[in-house]
Amino acid sequence: MEGKRGIQNFLVVIMVLLMGSRVSVQADEDDWFVYLGNRSLPKAPRKNISAAEALPPLPLPATPLRRTERKKPPQPDYLIGKVAWGQSASFVDSNGNKMKIADWNLCPTDTEKFVGNARAMDLYYHWSNISLNDFHFDPKRLPALLFSGVRTVRLSSDHIKMLREYVLNGGMVICDSIAGSPYFYKSVRQVFKEVFPECRFRVIPPDHPLYHIAIDIEKVNYPKNVSSDQPFLEGMYIGSRVGVLVSRYGLGCGWNRNLERLAQLKEAAYYDEKSANEIGINLTAYIVGYAEVGALEGKPEIFALADQKAPTDEFVFAQLRHTGAWNVHPGAATELLMKLRRLTAIRVNLKRVALNAAKDNLSSYPFLYLTGLDDFTLSSQTVSALQRYLHYEGVLLINNGLGLKTFDKAVRRELARILPGAKLEHIAPEHEIYHCLFNIGKVRYSPILAKNKPELNQQPFLLGVVIGGDLRVIYSPYDLEAGWLEAYYPLIRGYEPIWAQQLGMNIITYVMTH
Repeated sequence: MEGKRGIQNFLVVIMVLLMGSRVSVQADEDDWFVYLGNRSLPKAPRKNISAAEALPPLPLPATPLRRTERKKPPQPDYLIGKVAWGQSASFVDSNGNKMKIADWNLCPTDTEKFVGNARAMDLYYHWSNISLNDFHFDPKRLPALLFSGVRTVRLSSDHIKMLREYVLNGGMVICDSIAGSPYFYKSVRQVFKEVFPECRFRVIPPDHPLYHIAIDIEKVNYPKNVSSDQPFLEGMYIGSRVGVLVSRYGLGCGWNRNLERLAQLKEAAYYDEKSANEIGINLTAYIVGYAEVGALEGKPEIFALADQKAPTDEFVFAQLRHTGAWNVHPGAATELLMKLRRLTAIRVNLKRVALNAAKDNLSSYPFLYLTGLDDFTLSSQTVSALQRYLHYEGVLLINNGLGLKTFDKAVRRELARILPGAKLEHIAPEHEIYHCLFNIGKVRYSPILAKNKPELNQQPFLLGVVIGGDLRVIYSPYDLEAGWLEAYYPLIRGYEPIWAQQLGMNIITYVMTH
């Protein structure tokens, strides 16, 4: 076997010499498997590779008290658990003592330092090492999990099922390729595509709360191998929040303030200490700030199942699917419809219907709703269907989830395809849509929006397109739907709940009476 591998390596060298600088040999994934902690270790051969799940978790920062000791105050809540996965390997130090390292724990104190950074914001939390084999998968007890490593991650089908439920119930999973290894990065993306086959990873846009929730992160620094000054994180949206986050470039060693070993890895790609710690602080604030959102949006839409068949004289909340994150605030529509049912005589069906405009018949629905968080593209069939729908007296309400610029840009581009030459115009304050149920004059926006857009002057801001004298497209560049749920969304650009609800009910009332 060794002779065969030697011949293969010799052939690779010959090919490189023949082809010159056009070919580079990527490091084998085992070449990335090095200790990245603070303890000084000489180079030594690997041996006795075994499953890391067999390793006991490292001790928690707190130690048990003796009975004679004075009891301390209760420990703070747990924030994050570091997942044990992969394999371990034995090394020999300069004194001849063996030491084990493991795939999941190459940077042993990254989680501790991550939680420690939260103290800068007066957030005092605890951390733990966990095995998926005996983990409770309860986000209320542990709201976030960290996968850290450099080599290929593989999970059992049972673990994949349980991670799915964990995230759907409000948990967050963070995957850190601590050295920028392509093996870890590609494998965790593949694993979580199996966990959420209906979702895809999306680049987190610059104006997302993740980059501003505690510290405004505009630019970052990569010591080597990355020619950019922009942060790069990818996520899967579960509702309006990032349920799975992947960092292609290393964060953990920056949290640990130890980059010397990374510098020795030729292909390593990672954030410097300042950038890594700023991202870490924002991650901590995001986990804490969006925990309530995750729990609320993760609840089953029980009331949405109350009406299985919609009579034609009832209002049906029909929502369009698209290629982006289309289901931004699960449960919000039902909450609004319940209020509308209580406060008006409009017959309301509580079942939200999701439609594919390219395949489904839209003519039965006088109202269509479209929302999102990021870029999306409508198929040519969908564009044609919406053209017919809008010219035959249908109304389309578009809502910008979280008020992000990426979605706003996509909306304007796709509307230009649906209605060439049409312009989105400001709907004037005296328009009936603001007065048909509630008389809406002044409104309140979220604090960040009110601060950044003082020109709104507490006036409701909706845009519209008129076709044949009637308002057929209504677009809210700032989030309406979040307010229907009455949850706190940190750094959202939208309306506060009472005004979001009044505007939502006014829009539906206007559609049903015109």
